[in-house]
Amino acid sequence: MNWVLVVLLGLSVVGLYVYGSKLRRVQQEAPTLSPIDFPDYRSASSASIAVIIPAYNEADNIADCVLAVLTGTTLAADRLSLWVVDDQSTDRTWQILQDLQQQLQDSRLHLQPGLPRPEQEVWVGKNWACTQVAEQLDSDYLLFIDADVRLQPGAIELALAAMDRDQIDLLSCGPAIVCGCLGEWLAQPLIISTILVGFSFTAVNDPNTDSAFAAGPFMLFRRQAYQQIGGHRSVGDQVVEDVELARRVKFHGLKLFYIQGINLAKVQMYRSWGTLWEGWTKNLYQGSQRNFKGMMFFIAVLLLICLVPWLGLGWGLGWGLVWGLGRGLGQSVSLSTLIIFGLSVAGIILQYDMRRVLSIVSGIAPRYWWLTGLGGLAVVGIAVGSIIKTETGWGWTWRGRSLDSVRQLRIRNLQH
Repeated sequence: MNWVLVVLLGLSVVGLYVYGSKLRRVQQEAPTLSPIDFPDYRSASSASIAVIIPAYNEADNIADCVLAVLTGTTLAADRLSLWVVDDQSTDRTWQILQDLQQQLQDSRLHLQPGLPRPEQEVWVGKNWACTQVAEQLDSDYLLFIDADVRLQPGAIELALAAMDRDQIDLLSCGPAIVCGCLGEWLAQPLIISTILVGFSFTAVNDPNTDSAFAAGPFMLFRRQAYQQIGGHRSVGDQVVEDVELARRVKFHGLKLFYIQGINLAKVQMYRSWGTLWEGWTKNLYQGSQRNFKGMMFFIAVLLLICLVPWLGLGWGLGWGLVWGLGRGLGQSVSLSTLIIFGLSVAGIILQYDMRRVLSIVSGIAPRYWWLTGLGGLAVVGIAVGSIIKTETGWGWTWRGRSLDSVRQLRIRNLQH
């Protein structure tokens, strides 16, 4: 048993070293937008932009999101319009929006009550809400953000300056990730780091690769490019629509630019373990394009690099110290136990270093890093749940809306 654990710990340390090296390379190569590179960014572009926020049961978020957009830019109504689409919320979202509009009296703010989703058509998530507004606008650029996003001051002007200078068709950024509840601190660092390693900025931004990725919280399109790929209407049946839109951009030979954007926006994706579970079990397996073997490998790697070092530490301390002392102070600890203890400590140190590097690229502080083992178990549970929900439709929901009916309708359409 001891030498089996030694082998597992050796693999864990190697895995952590490789994983950490890849994450460090991502951090070093991550492109950013800085005012230093665009000293006149607030006046560099004369283009018009429409910001579109789809909102479904966002009573806790929508006011702060809208205010962050309107107060964070100096663009006037002739260049900026903000459109909020209430996707038939069942909470106070629409009332909050109406009260806010009356209070602000800002001509840049436009509210649109969402229409019911067309029957016998597959519309998932925010795609229908985005389509209703985007197809009627003629702004030069369309910026889609989520209601849980908080744009930083000057973010819109800086992004526009980059779009104009570099002729970008889709600019997407990974915002700073805010964690609140313990569930977020456990799961988000591991999931976000996996995304960063799996979709490196260099590969995504290389027009000669098939790698494509975009982060739904911040997607800025050149309007002509958005229309060319068919917009959200073309991905109406896609659960992970942001990645699919990025793929379509590359497929059409358009310029995709994915950056680290912790200075542009921040987002708290979930506010409880329940919403985190619902959100990631909706997206995780689907985001892997339902690659079952890949998800099994992901689960195995998580257990190896997250859990094994802590199991080894417990074994080394328990067996080497408690049991060893019980046999008498004169008894020496076995070589295998010493190796187990040393490899476990090395693995745990590498876990902390991984979290430290992640904090630079994602904004997630290394807080609760010592619960990485528990976090690994949590994400494994999410991965298994995501596979089951996606394949069976049982409990596959978002904000209480069942996705099983969408799955069944898609199957029927394919059969016909």
